[in-house]
Amino acid sequence: MSTFKAPRGTYDLIPPASAAYLAVREAIAAPLKRSGYGYIETPGFENVELFARGVGESTDIVTKEMYTLTTKGGDELALRPEGTASVLRAALEANLHKAGSLPVKLWYSGSYYRYERPQKGRYRHFSQVGAEAIGAEDPALDAELIILAHDAYRSLGLRNFRILLNSLGDATCRPVYRTALQDFLRGLDLDEDTRARVEINPLRVLDDKREAVREQLTGAPLLRDYLCEECKAYHAEVRELITARGVTFEDDAKLVRGLDYYTRTTFEFVHDGLGSQSAVGGGGRYDGLSEMIGGPALPSVGWALGVDRTVLALEAEGIELNLPDAVSVFAVPLGEEARKVLFGVVGQLRTAGVATDFAYGGKGLKAAMKAANRSGARYAIVAGERDLAQDVVQLKDMESGEQAPVPLAEVVEAIRSRLA
Repeated sequence: MSTFKAPRGTYDLIPPASAAYLAVREAIAAPLKRSGYGYIETPGFENVELFARGVGESTDIVTKEMYTLTTKGGDELALRPEGTASVLRAALEANLHKAGSLPVKLWYSGSYYRYERPQKGRYRHFSQVGAEAIGAEDPALDAELIILAHDAYRSLGLRNFRILLNSLGDATCRPVYRTALQDFLRGLDLDEDTRARVEINPLRVLDDKREAVREQLTGAPLLRDYLCEECKAYHAEVRELITARGVTFEDDAKLVRGLDYYTRTTFEFVHDGLGSQSAVGGGGRYDGLSEMIGGPALPSVGWALGVDRTVLALEAEGIELNLPDAVSVFAVPLGEEARKVLFGVVGQLRTAGVATDFAYGGKGLKAAMKAANRSGARYAIVAGERDLAQDVVQLKDMESGEQAPVPLAEVVEAIRSRLA
């Protein structure tokens, strides 16, 4: 047994469970690929200042949860706690916003890191699939992204998720609301850290999960009552477009995301079967983020969906994904000559697109057939010296137990036709 274990709050993806994670990633990415989103991959670490500016210096992510390090050269880096700031940085660096028509539509998949108290559904290392549409201010784009996430979850068979929707206003109306909210919050019995947050970013107090704080928020002013006419019209169109596609949602006037860069449309996907960690994904519009990190004005919108929590949601609904077999055929050679011949057959099957494995290690017939059973293969190819002398192999159906000789020259086509 190894001396080392995975760090606290992390996990290893191991077969066969890892197949579900791959299937979830592919299902989330599929509607994005069909909608003009190109794949982007960014480094696992970035300059600390990118997240301090973009995510927000007052957020828990930056002040408490970000893993930081200093390189030998003195650079201050952070393991990425989220994807949007990194993707926007990469798009700006590559001048994608100048390369063609806007929006620039990108999707990504990867690991992210936050120093949090580990519990089921909340890890220090987690996986997300995300999408960003950069450089266009259009309610149809906000609606498109919400619908694409909805369609991805539906394609996985999920039914018991809800979409929460709100508007956070913009630079015109939010300052007025901010002042009203601060006036309200200053009258509450809050701890010193929360009082400091009231002065820096009062909307973050609305996102506080502690019951002692939430009880006092009853009667807090709501942003929807302070929206300017433009933000009202924008939000109304988003709602109208989503509804027209048959996607249901719930208006949540207290919904605020935990990142400072959000403006106008904000949304969250929640699953009630996950307990306290009910959010499986979320996102929204972030029209000022590009300027925050030194770029031009590029109104944008995006989301990130948690792969880990989506898998937990599938388990909560008792959904078993229809995963392809890891192995369809297992080759069992009996003797050295059969080992060489069947190794060649295995190569031919793989070239033909058939998932095939081999009894490595010189196993005897009994041990090799046990390995074939464990692999989940539908068929086993067995051959010994007598079979090869007749230019045949034995093809065994692992479900029915039936076995019959097949000419060696025809075995690849025979298996392909049976699997089809």
